[in-house]
Amino acid sequence: MLRRRVIPCLDVAEGRVVKGTRFVDLVDEGDPPDLAEHYASGGADELVFLDIGAAPEGRATLLDIVERTARRAFIPLTVGGGVRSVAEMRDVLRAGADKVALNTAAVADPALIGRCAGRFGRPAVVVAIDARAGAEGAWEVGVKGGREATGIDVIEWAQQAVDLGAGELLVTSIDRDGTGSGFDIELLRAITSRVIVPVIASGGAADPDDFVAAVRDGGADAVLAASIFHRRIHAIADVKAAMAAAGLAVRMVPEAVA
Repeated sequence: MLRRRVIPCLDVAEGRVVKGTRFVDLVDEGDPPDLAEHYASGGADELVFLDIGAAPEGRATLLDIVERTARRAFIPLTVGGGVRSVAEMRDVLRAGADKVALNTAAVADPALIGRCAGRFGRPAVVVAIDARAGAEGAWEVGVKGGREATGIDVIEWAQQAVDLGAGELLVTSIDRDGTGSGFDIELLRAITSRVIVPVIASGGAADPDDFVAAVRDGGADAVLAASIFHRRIHAIADVKAAMAAAGLAVRMVPEAVA
């Protein structure tokens, strides 16, 4: 049985992990390498490191921080933010990432997905989709840290990204990010029912039941959160215990094993 993954997210700005609400009002949450080590030892299955200032500022990923983070956490690491070319993806992988997330650059140049998949393999390419609710039940793709609307339909873009070579999708609800209102199950179901690659749910987690719902009702293969982990509201072990109790296969944390 496929094990569902629990993934803490490190949103990094100016070298520090930050967290806000709907991508704004950012608050300092700590040092990326320190948090990475803490989560790896606490049972995280993977980590996502997003350099959230790279795209808006038009710069490359902060490779020195990626390197320091990778050295402290011996679990798979996905890094996103500032990757605009095959060469830049190569540099991020060399810095210690296992996978690279493409977002703004992929929307601007969809063929980038295929070029990266052709060079490094489809499993190494994650397309991150920041979704904002639009009219009549649709969702629109946002770029540059959610600051800019694109007019692109999220569901159509998800399907196109997979067709072009994405090996995984990271789907974040901008509207629910940091709100504690639960994952957008309707958004997740709309995507997972149409693509054949794993989908990571992001945006809105408040308690372990939200993680269960994202998988059971939304069809997600993995669940990602930041605030509830950074602020010690719930531990990864709590989340996995709830998922296991709901009949979902997870890699258990020793502390959560009866």
